[in-house]
Amino acid sequence: MDKWTQIEFFVQVAELGSLTRAAEQLGMSSAAATRCLNALEERLGARLVERTTRRLWLTDAGREYHRRCAGMLAEMAEAEAAINEATLNPTGVLRVTASASFAMIHLAPALPAFRACYPNLAVQITAANRYPDFIEAGIDVAIRTREHEGDSGITVRKLAETRRVLAASPGYLAERGAPDAPDALRQHQMLIYNLANDPYLLHFRRGTETATVAVTSVLDSNEGQVIRAAALAGHGILVQPLYIIYEDIVAGRLVPILTDWQLPKLTINVAYQCRRHQPAKIRVFIDFLFERFERLGLARKWEMTAR
Repeated sequence: MDKWTQIEFFVQVAELGSLTRAAEQLGMSSAAATRCLNALEERLGARLVERTTRRLWLTDAGREYHRRCAGMLAEMAEAEAAINEATLNPTGVLRVTASASFAMIHLAPALPAFRACYPNLAVQITAANRYPDFIEAGIDVAIRTREHEGDSGITVRKLAETRRVLAASPGYLAERGAPDAPDALRQHQMLIYNLANDPYLLHFRRGTETATVAVTSVLDSNEGQVIRAAALAGHGILVQPLYIIYEDIVAGRLVPILTDWQLPKLTINVAYQCRRHQPAKIRVFIDFLFERFERLGLARKWEMTAR
């Protein structure tokens, strides 16, 4: 194998922590992957990787070689991206991660228009409702929804803010009535998204007044679409951001309650690796996303008090 293939394979091994996964990324067989690593170590005259049947780790020489090679490959990728950008024809695969709800409601419907502009660029979406404090290997853009963004070492741009609201179906409210104060939620069936910050402790504000209510749930889930479906079926009161249930409220499928009280807003961020020159595929996707949000007025809609 040529030197560049060996280097690219080694960097994948170092970043993925697995010979098998690195081989899959480059379309190699397991036997070819082993030969590639052995040939590289023999050519360098140094052991780069130690491994057992359970784990793999880099030697001191391997860590230093990875540091230098990763920087070199990044420079090469940036050079190619600059050429692609110059021709306005980004190619390859754009890998995006977002919550399942954001991916279903706001990414998937936008893909036809995006690919019409960039037909040589394929898109891979990974739905994930937990957000690590770093961007995982292989991910180009991460869409994150948080009260606070504490990441470092990556670029974070605010796409929008969204209110969180309480809402229930007309059928549920006709049967149980609507709570007239935050404390009244204790007597209602609550549907809770359990990956929220303090999901069972709701912090309300109305002008200078504040109220904190501890709630219990008849249903909780780590997936917002499960909570939404249960609320639409009349199972209880949900707490969800407007970016998920705005259309349900407009259509009357869900009715917001306690609208004079506010919960902490969420910020929707776009995050990506800090680089001196971003690959064209990342830049065009981010520009497309911001332009779409502005054209549809989504941020303004989600900032409004739900009534």
